[in-house]
Amino acid sequence: MTEAEVVTAMREHLEKQFPKVCSNCSRRYGTFREYVANTTHVGPPMSYDVQLGQWNPLKPLGTITYSNCACGNTLALSSHGMPLLRLWELLNWARIETHKRGQSPEELLNYLREEICKQVLAEPETEGP
Repeated sequence: MTEAEVVTAMREHLEKQFPKVCSNCSRRYGTFREYVANTTHVGPPMSYDVQLGQWNPLKPLGTITYSNCACGNTLALSSHGMPLLRLWELLNWARIETHKRGQSPEELLNYLREEICKQVLAEPETEGP
């Protein structure tokens, strides 16, 4: 996989998690773009499988990124529901890239999150139905 393919695969999965509603203030994020534009990242994304040294987990714990809603409540986006073979492709790409780039998995995931966010915010907003 190329970096562009990884970004596309991750973005497609994240976009499927919308709409999303804050359980604290009931703010509705109708699209991934709206979410990215109106929340604040909290720490680096975490791959719990990678932390355990599991690059091809049969029962994945997942990768999660946290953001704060405007009200301060923490929201999460995750790899939950991603097809297992796709997850393995992404994790194995990450394993290779962390070695090539001399980065920790968290640094690589943070970089990918920033690239996805830049891409999403660079696109024009679309009108809802």
